This record gives sequence, structure tokens and C-alpha cells, in this order.
Amino acid sequence: MTRYRAMFERCAQREEGVFGGFLVLGDPGLEASAAYLDAIVEGGADMVEVGIPFSDPIADGPVIQAAAGRALRAGVRTGDCLNLIAGFRARHPDVPLGVLTYANIVAARGITTFASELAAVGTDSLLVADVPSLEATPFAAAASSAGLDLVMIAATNTPRRVLTRIANLSSGYTYCVARAGVTGADEHLSLNHGALFASLKAANAPPPVLGFGISRPEHVREALDAGAAGAIAGSAIVRLIEAGAAPDAVQHMVETLKFATRMLAHQPY
Repeated sequence: MTRYRAMFERCAQREEGVFGGFLVLGDPGLEASAAYLDAIVEGGADMVEVGIPFSDPIADGPVIQAAAGRALRAGVRTGDCLNLIAGFRARHPDVPLGVLTYANIVAARGITTFASELAAVGTDSLLVADVPSLEATPFAAAASSAGLDLVMIAATNTPRRVLTRIANLSSGYTYCVARAGVTGADEHLSLNHGALFASLKAANAPPPVLGFGISRPEHVREALDAGAAGAIAGSAIVRLIEAGAAPDAVQHMVETLKFATRMLAHQPY
């Protein structure tokens, strides 16, 4: 059983949704990044998603773009990120960890090599944000050969035929965007995802986890009530890191967001 499947089963048994926390590896430095990763887990996150710093993260908004810039200026490179993941896995053997990155980062090392390197340090999944489903087959093959899940992005305007392709290529979970555009922490969500979630379920896609704009407990509740299996917060956490908050502050934010997943009257995916 994969870590993701075990995680979804645990949460279903507890009648709670999944919560995931995201940060950019190496922001603002390697030691601090490791401490923030631990804080996300200690706050109760069920899964962790991490970004590898890249100079042109087109799917990300200004908060996460700035974090990638800080990490790059600090000298953080892909090899450093692999070491951070290896340390995380040694400290947290059961928590699923996925990497979100971009095709240039993968191509620089080779798709097969990169997937193998991720697997060797204990990564669970790979999401390549700028690779569309029509071009994802080599990534899916490399991920599968390495024992990784390939996570793909779906939106409310994704055509049904593309959702079917996504379902056939992906595993672990499906990253569903809460809104159009790039990542960011919103004041309010406006969800209309029922048809998307129904189509994914009909196609036997992995469970949908909602991201982009999740920053408050009420956002987490809205995501679960709309039919998502879970929610991921990224920019809200990264903004705390940018402000120089201590790991305890990140832990507290995660505790608050995770608490919103509990005892909710929603149907698990």
C-alpha cells in the first residue's frame, strides 16, 4: 500500500478530510526549510508538497515565485532539495511527500534519472506543473518505473476527454485547482466543482485534493463540502515564512487548517 492510499484510508476511518501543506525547499535557507517541514508535520498535516526552486515558476503566484527566488539566491540547487527530502523521510517515515516542479528542472537531469533520484530519497509523487496531459506519457512511465505516483492538475474547465486521460496517467491524488490563474492565498473561494469531482470519480481518477487559494479554515471546509477529499495550503504558509515567522507559527497555522477537516458531514471520495 502506498503512503497516499494509507493516508486516505486513515482519514476516512477518522471521518475527516485530508490536509496538505506546501513550501518551497530551501526558503529561506536549508536549515530553516527543514525546520518548517517538521513544523508542517507537527501541526498535523496528512501530506506534504514541496517545490523545487525554479527561476520561472509560471503556475505560481507572486508569493511562491518570491520564495523560489530567495532559495535560488541562497544557492539552493536540486541536489540540496534531494538531501532535504532524504532528511525529511528519515524523520517522518509515514507522511506522504510530493514534489511539484517544472519540466526544465526534470529535463536538466533526464526524466528517468530524476524520477529515480526522487524515489531514492523517499519521495512519493511528482507533479510537473507545466506539462499538459498530451505530453505527460513519458513522465508517467518514468514515475511508474521508479515507484512514484504521477500527480496531474485538473480544473473545472478541463474537458471530459482530458479528465479521462488524466485519470489513466495519474495516481496518488489529483490536484484540482480552486480557481483559474496562479497560486495564491484568497480572501474568499467561489467553488463550483461538483461536475469536476463527479467526472473524475466516473473516470476512476485518484482522489481530488483542492489547491490554489486555500488559506483559512473556512476554505478547507468549503473544499470538503464541495466534494474534495482534501485541501492543500501553500501561499499562506509561504507568506508566514517570508515574514520571518518561527516554525511554531507555521505549526499553529497548520493545526488550525487541519482542525477544519475533522467531524465534517461530507462524503469521502
